[in-house]
Amino acid sequence: MADRFDFNGKAALVTGAASGIGEAVARALAAGGAKVVVADFNGEGARQVAASLPHATAVQLDVSDAPSVQKLVEQTLATYGALHLAVNNAGIGGVNLPTAEYPLDAWHRMIDVNLHSVFYGMKYQIPAIIQSGGGAIVNMASILGSVGWRGSVGYVAAKHAVVGMTQAAALEYAQQGVRINAVGPGFIDTPLLKDQDQQAHAALRALHPIGRLGTAEEVAALTCFLLSGSASNITGSYHLVDGGFTAQ
Repeated sequence: MADRFDFNGKAALVTGAASGIGEAVARALAAGGAKVVVADFNGEGARQVAASLPHATAVQLDVSDAPSVQKLVEQTLATYGALHLAVNNAGIGGVNLPTAEYPLDAWHRMIDVNLHSVFYGMKYQIPAIIQSGGGAIVNMASILGSVGWRGSVGYVAAKHAVVGMTQAAALEYAQQGVRINAVGPGFIDTPLLKDQDQQAHAALRALHPIGRLGTAEEVAALTCFLLSGSASNITGSYHLVDGGFTAQ
């Protein structure tokens, strides 16, 4: 679907790209002609994805470590001579507990991986993109960037903050050729949900007026549109792909 976008001559990096949404985004960018850095904590998974793409490199890293994120950007520049497109997609789920019972270590890990990593990404990606002549960034938020969810205070807090950071950075760099947007997927049918029993899976589907879960490829299509020249007048926005979930 997303291969209709022309990314020839573009260098891109995608975090959390060994599976799920990140993998779908990496594949869609490559289908459009981009050279892609496939980055993930799962190094073997990243290498497998990269090996299946025409022009791709795998990098293993922990996105919650700022020097590692800086090195990722530097490696992209060294490998492809530029950075035009970035997708800050890496993230984790968390414990399901009420706020007053939420463990401190779980809170800090959630904020480190789901929020700090996006800041680190933009901090090092933005100068590289400006140096490369301009481009675009997509930060992967969630429907929980705009609504709450019981038992997920850490995740909800991080994703709300990702939306706000996206807007602030977009305003700061709009006149320097860097567009920055956020995408908010609903519940997506990825390997993460494969272990659910049929009853739980059906309950999740029922939360979406469209009557099904989204696919990683649908999120990738929206993400690639926002990265493409077709979205040249879109920055600082938060775009949902949620089957009507948040319209209720």
